[in-house]
Amino acid sequence: MLERGSPTVRRLRLGQELRRLRERRALSGEDVATRLKWSASKVSRIENAKTMPRRSDVEALAELYEVEETRRQELLDLHRDATRRGWWEDYSESLSPELITLLGLEAEATSALNWEPQVVPGLLQTEDYAREVTRAMQAVMRIPPGELRDLVKARMARQDLLRGVDPLRLWVVLDESVLLRRFGGATVMREQLERLIEWSRMPNIRVQVLPLSGLSPINTGSFLHLSFPEFHDMVYLEALHESRFVENEKLVYDYEIAFSQLQAEAFGVDASRELIESVIAERWR
Repeated sequence: MLERGSPTVRRLRLGQELRRLRERRALSGEDVATRLKWSASKVSRIENAKTMPRRSDVEALAELYEVEETRRQELLDLHRDATRRGWWEDYSESLSPELITLLGLEAEATSALNWEPQVVPGLLQTEDYAREVTRAMQAVMRIPPGELRDLVKARMARQDLLRGVDPLRLWVVLDESVLLRRFGGATVMREQLERLIEWSRMPNIRVQVLPLSGLSPINTGSFLHLSFPEFHDMVYLEALHESRFVENEKLVYDYEIAFSQLQAEAFGVDASRELIESVIAERWR
């Protein structure tokens, strides 16, 4: 079982707190770099969590910002937690930097909203379905066998976040076409949709289907909206050759509104489960 909590979020929080302390002292990045004899880019990389500062760096910044002892210890505790190893690092050679960041964020998120118009979300995929989805990408990009295995293993490991004492709360809206689009054979699809029904019965997971007979969905690709207990909400967007995170508060809220619209137009949980069962019976038996 994966341990909840994430060095990725701790690193982001550390950078955020150091930036706030600098701004409260009315200092620019150039000012800090001059006083500590650093480069301005080093200050920027630390504040934007692009590099891991040494403990001595955090101490030097706390000294410069005249941080009182209790707050200084909180910063050092954040630094200690940020240097810990995440489970996803076992697969780091096969995962993109953006996916590694996503896995780190998921590990501390308390809830997630996921819109998927093309495939079953990775958090709910069976191993066979995940393998076939990844293999399908080989039509447009080369994925070595070892990397493919790691991608599937990492996807399966993510699912431990949905189990345990304090699981991730996940709300998914799927387009009905996801139930009909084949990856692998009928057996793979049947087992995937049966697993989807099983997941939907868990108290922390809500699955809805947006019917093809309904209104046209909002014109956007898939997105994952993550909420955290001590950090601002973020949205993860994934494209063919790149992924990115949305952190701007207004834009993140726009995605939250978009999800609300999608779930309002989708079938309810029970009706969605009945639709999935009918698709299994009619198409994948």
